[in-house]
Amino acid sequence: MKTYHYITALSVAFFAAPVLAQSMAGMPGMASKATVAKTGKGVGVITALDPKAAKITIKHGPIPSVGWPAMTMTFSANPPTLLKGLKPGEKIGFDVTTHGATADVTAVRAQ
Repeated sequence: MKTYHYITALSVAFFAAPVLAQSMAGMPGMASKATVAKTGKGVGVITALDPKAAKITIKHGPIPSVGWPAMTMTFSANPPTLLKGLKPGEKIGFDVTTHGATADVTAVRAQ
């Protein structure tokens, strides 16, 4: 009998969680922090480019507005045309938008 209750509780949690999250999405102040986009500006050095995958890897300093310390990270380029003319070793300024655990570079400037 305990197993039945355990399985029932897990089933309810598994199926109800997405519905609850979706219903809360339209409620101000109730969105999950992981789904709230943040924006910031950084400065760093390009360590790798993958134009086919629209990816850029940057060794950057801290970006306080998104809560990041200095690190090396791979970003998606949005739009992918941002990567044209860039090369590894180049120092750049960039704008970033975070979406949970993913991040896009949305602008690049020469430094």
